[in-house]
Amino acid sequence: MDLLSPLPQLLVSGITFGAIYALVGLGFVTVARASQIINFAQGEFVMLGGMITFFLLKESALPYPLAGLFAVGMVVFIGFLLHLLVIYPLRKASLPILLMATLGASLFLSSTSALVFGTLPKALPPFLGSGFFEIGKVSIPSQSLWVMGATFMVLFFLYLLAHRTFLGKAMEASSTDPLGAALSGISRNLMAFLAFGVSAGIGSLAGLFITPLFYVSYHSGTLIGLKGFIAAVLGGWGKHSGAILGGFVLGVVESLSIAFIPSGYKDAIAFIILLLILYFRPKGILGSPFMDSRRW
Repeated sequence: MDLLSPLPQLLVSGITFGAIYALVGLGFVTVARASQIINFAQGEFVMLGGMITFFLLKESALPYPLAGLFAVGMVVFIGFLLHLLVIYPLRKASLPILLMATLGASLFLSSTSALVFGTLPKALPPFLGSGFFEIGKVSIPSQSLWVMGATFMVLFFLYLLAHRTFLGKAMEASSTDPLGAALSGISRNLMAFLAFGVSAGIGSLAGLFITPLFYVSYHSGTLIGLKGFIAAVLGGWGKHSGAILGGFVLGVVESLSIAFIPSGYKDAIAFIILLLILYFRPKGILGSPFMDSRRW
């Protein structure tokens, strides 16, 4: 069998996965830039976006777009609660304690989702039917285009937020010069609070767009969250563009590896990449520092 024949289809799959990882990575970077915290509950925001949309479609007569909008709003609210109930009370704690707190929040959200939504995997219907675009022998699911479009839409939104709004500029100032921002009357705690809401919204959008492609269950947020974190580290921690680049590189490499190794080892590729990037280039592809020593 020709090993090269499935590569174009695997490349399409890799680009789709890459867009997913990039979306999750953008959520990680948004929180980290505002608060220097790695929020390991980011994957649960993705899971909840899909789960809540499924629940609303099943239990109410809401149309699909409205159910998705309500789901995003509910997950944003959960993001705000996470900061208020978990992060803010520990704002003076050391970074390892905050990391453990977000891990605890991740376990709490996944366990609560199992109780509320059940343990069976859930799936959403595609937005515009289960159509495919054919380019030669390569099939591209229409939902994959939605995922890629959502990724660049979120990136554009973050650009406008950072460069065209007072709030975004305040968040940027709080990230780059915390002392100067504080002297100017900008509360870093407030910026971190808002960043958790924005990252929750990004995660829930990712869940809304990818659940028609893949099943979602109460524990699916853990793995996709780790992949998004690896994408952010690979591209260059602290850069939105780095999360995009890292996500697509990770998705393509991971997908193409299936042509050469058993598919059961596919998930291990991401962690091998993480080890290699931390050892050989800890600043990531775009050369951004992994973690700043600045805190509140």
